[in-house]
Amino acid sequence: MSKKSDRSSQSSSSSAYLSDQWHSLMNAVAYRFNREYQGEAFELPEEVENLPIFRDRMAGTLQAKITSPFWELTKIQKNQQCLDIGCGVSFLIYPWREWNALFYGQDISNVAIDALNARGPQLNSKLFKGVKLGAAHHLEYDADQFDLAIATGLSCYFPLEYWTEVMAEVKRVLKPTGEFIFDVLNPDAPLAEDWAILETYLGTEVFLEPLENWEKMIKSNSEKIVKQKEGELFKVYKVRF
Repeated sequence: MSKKSDRSSQSSSSSAYLSDQWHSLMNAVAYRFNREYQGEAFELPEEVENLPIFRDRMAGTLQAKITSPFWELTKIQKNQQCLDIGCGVSFLIYPWREWNALFYGQDISNVAIDALNARGPQLNSKLFKGVKLGAAHHLEYDADQFDLAIATGLSCYFPLEYWTEVMAEVKRVLKPTGEFIFDVLNPDAPLAEDWAILETYLGTEVFLEPLENWEKMIKSNSEKIVKQKEGELFKVYKVRF
């Protein structure tokens, strides 16, 4: 069996196991974000609504604090094959058309996927290559397909053990020269605890994993950190395998 086939079959077997192990957690995350994309109201206790971070959310200023500018860690090039994992509606938000990079996505929110697949081709049918429904540990793409993979705003909703499986799957779909850029929640950030409380009441548990544990996991999986950047809530890493 070829190396490529080996990697594909290993991914399928591990993903089948994890689909059962993480099913309820993924359902909770998908349900929360489906509600958000549909504009549903969340009923929160008064003490949560009194948090400054909740007022930032209502004022529309929180997004800038939680967005990780992945494009600052790499030079996205024309016609690069790029995969956005947990993409949401990012093709409608970030300047993919300026980068001239080919956009592929995967997400567990069917609401986001329907919206993006409906509007993406209207914005740029050449660059937009579609979004698939699926979890990060089971990417619905071929081995050695992508130059760049991105996953921002995602890792904090899953334990470190899960993310180890995501790393293996990202490695499978990246070309040997490919890069992976992702962010992790910094539990020592001043906003981290209040943000975790807010997210819990919105329906998603947040895992406050120390940064040193993340970096230990990266190194143990033979990934090399080539660049990193601190944000108000998240730290962004660029790694190569």
